[in-house]
Amino acid sequence: MNELQKAKSLFIEYLQIEKNASSLTVQHYEKDVDAFFLFVRTEGYSALRDVDYQLIRVYLTSLYERKLSRRSVSRKLSCLRSFYRFLEREAIVESNPFKSVSLPKEKKPIPEFFYEEELDKLFSISDKSTASGQRNQALIELMYGTGIRVSECVGIRLQDIDLELGTVLVRGKGNKERYIPFGKFAEDALKTYVSDGRAVLMGKGKVEHNALFLNAKGAALTDDGVRYILNKMVEKAALTVKIHPHKLRHSFATHMLNAGADLRSVQELLGHEQLSSTQIYTHVTKDHLRNIYMNSHPRANK
Repeated sequence: MNELQKAKSLFIEYLQIEKNASSLTVQHYEKDVDAFFLFVRTEGYSALRDVDYQLIRVYLTSLYERKLSRRSVSRKLSCLRSFYRFLEREAIVESNPFKSVSLPKEKKPIPEFFYEEELDKLFSISDKSTASGQRNQALIELMYGTGIRVSECVGIRLQDIDLELGTVLVRGKGNKERYIPFGKFAEDALKTYVSDGRAVLMGKGKVEHNALFLNAKGAALTDDGVRYILNKMVEKAALTVKIHPHKLRHSFATHMLNAGADLRSVQELLGHEQLSSTQIYTHVTKDHLRNIYMNSHPRANK
């Protein structure tokens, strides 16, 4: 095993054990490290200690020449910075050459969200007399009612739902668990689906399992399955909007803040580690508050 392979193996072990990173995250990190050192070898270098600021700048230039997005470049840079930070900690290299390399911060786009009248249409189109209609209703009520990610939604098991307390246990990024409350609409939709529709869908499957949301064949619903269902619901509701599962999450956060929820509470409900991740929703609510002010304050307009 050469120097790079040994260092990479230790780094992957660190990600899995100390950082509790998901298998997908580990795959991305390994791929980015491999791609970088393939470039390093083409430049005539081989050792971990050969990497310096100038070589990194040449590498970043090569990424932009390949027309990679700023987000992709930032992700690769972040990965390599973490890799060398680990190597420095383990005394494999003397210093981290990525420490002084940075990219201009990318302006975060304002998140798209549904207006409440659009959601009303989505909530009213499912045929609740059918198993798939009951599932779709429970799915959209729970996703909007809790703001969970699609990956968290498809990972929910039957035992994670507490219909008595009105809470759901979800596993977020890094397999971190959190309990989220849900309201009466989601509760009613879930009760109907769990007691009726899910049993019908499970009967079409070949293997008994405890996933909450099932597809037409009785298997656990996937991320792509959720996207397909939501797109069909939008199509049926005749809404001229693009749908993605995160739009329900954005809508949850935006509507909560518009109604007066504090930022820290919304951060906890969304499972954000950093408050800055939640603060992006305040840009949307600022416009909302300005409209309220302009329409309500006696001296806002002549």
